[in-house]
Amino acid sequence: MKNIGVTANVGKQRAPEVLKRLCHSAKRRGIRLFGPPETAAVGEGIEEARGTELFPKIEALVALGGDGTMLRAVRELDGRDIPIMGINIGSLGFLTSVQEEDIDKAFGCLEKNDFTIGVRRMAECRVLRAGAEIGRYRALNDVVLQNGPSSRVIGLNMAVDGQPVTQYVCDGLIVSTPTGSTGHSLSAGGPILSPDARVLVVSLICPHTLSSRPLVLPDTSAITVTVAEAVEGILLTVDGQVGMDLKEGDVVDVRASDCRVRFMHMPGYSQFAVLRQKLHWSGSNV
Repeated sequence: MKNIGVTANVGKQRAPEVLKRLCHSAKRRGIRLFGPPETAAVGEGIEEARGTELFPKIEALVALGGDGTMLRAVRELDGRDIPIMGINIGSLGFLTSVQEEDIDKAFGCLEKNDFTIGVRRMAECRVLRAGAEIGRYRALNDVVLQNGPSSRVIGLNMAVDGQPVTQYVCDGLIVSTPTGSTGHSLSAGGPILSPDARVLVVSLICPHTLSSRPLVLPDTSAITVTVAEAVEGILLTVDGQVGMDLKEGDVVDVRASDCRVRFMHMPGYSQFAVLRQKLHWSGSNV
């Protein structure tokens, strides 16, 4: 690979220093770097490419930051079949697979095409009001409905493939992909899923009944959530970054997307090693 895109969270304190090392490694290998204006302004040698003009120039995209940077980069790719590699300078980094001390090694792998690819499925979300579509989003991690300005509970009717499930009384509901199972869903008590599992998981935020438990469904399912009761509205958020306000009667339809994202990993990458490190699992000598 000789033409690589770079997008960075330049608000991170270490971003300028890490970008400098990244640019130096690329220059030594004859790799051209392209990036949006805010990244190019910080990284010497990165050629500026505004908006969508970046993507025709590159063979792969490197995202420098944390999970939020990866989610933003995936959203900007907007379904384009360009592989993405995450370099972690954040605090957690379930989606980023390269640590900053391995930048030079990672660019060596890019130069030699010596890497593995993990394919991540996404979810599609449509918002309907009075039968008309008023919003459409694509999620790598999750679709979340939660109470807005008020701390009062909300009522959400859920159906799967047209079959009623129940009405949840809760502070919110999360529909997560396997990739997003280590995000908001995990903090709400949801299960950790293998990234290649063909499922979606529904987790509740502070349900007002002890019988409510996470629900794992095949990703062929159509999950429909109707806002049945809300005192001051509900907020829909997708991957924690975009979304809209909802009203009583609004319907949110979530199902697996035809879109896929290709994550690039260095040889030897293990999802379980990431989980051991990030979740501080003990009792293992591995």
